[in-house]
Amino acid sequence: VQLVESGGGLVQPGGSLRLSCAASGTIFSIYTMTWYRQAPGDQREVVASISDVHVTTYIDSVKGRFTISRDNAKTTVYLQMNNLKPEDTAVYYCNRRFEPHFPWGQGTQVTVSS
Repeated sequence: VQLVESGGGLVQPGGSLRLSCAASGTIFSIYTMTWYRQAPGDQREVVASISDVHVTTYIDSVKGRFTISRDNAKTTVYLQMNNLKPEDTAVYYCNRRFEPHFPWGQGTQVTVSS
């Protein structure tokens, strides 16, 4: 199984980014997929999840700003991030919601700064 995250970058506060996570080598559609993030010095945290039937959950700090979605035909999960804040700065990863996790990808850096 391989996970490849992309779409990160440097954006000003209030800006938007769309992250993508392409999965290969697995039956993608049956898993709840999750976006995680890890800021320097912090532990990795769950940001948003989407189940096999497209039920979504979010941490409180991103509700109303982030939207997770998936395209099972493309074995890809997305994270649309709007109204970004400096505290959203982190490396973002995708993976299964529950263990055992797939091998972690390299992540994609999101930096929110003026």
